Amino acid sequence: MSLVDVTLTCRECGSEFIFTAGEQQFYQSKGLVNQPTRCQPCRQLAKAARQTTNGYGTSGPRPPRQMFDVVCADCGSMTQVPFQPKYDRPVYCSNCFESHRAAR
Repeated sequence: MSLVDVTLTCRECGSEFIFTAGEQQFYQSKGLVNQPTRCQPCRQLAKAARQTTNGYGTSGPRPPRQMFDVVCADCGSMTQVPFQPKYDRPVYCSNCFESHRAAR
């Protein structure tokens, strides 16, 4: 199949841009099936906008993760975990967690 340059219209600014045969080949190599809908400048603006949000709907850096102090159910050492532990389930330090995971 021979690829040829295609003229597309940007959905953001309405300008026409060329989707080159080389870009089409790159898209195919990555398994992408849809043509781009934005011109290069609009793609860059959209990417920059995505990078300035922190996943919480606001801009700025992500807030620090809250850590909880727990005692490891195996070795008894103090450790921290990034979730609120439920005391009906055992919580392990990193080393004990890896040994339990390897045993599965």
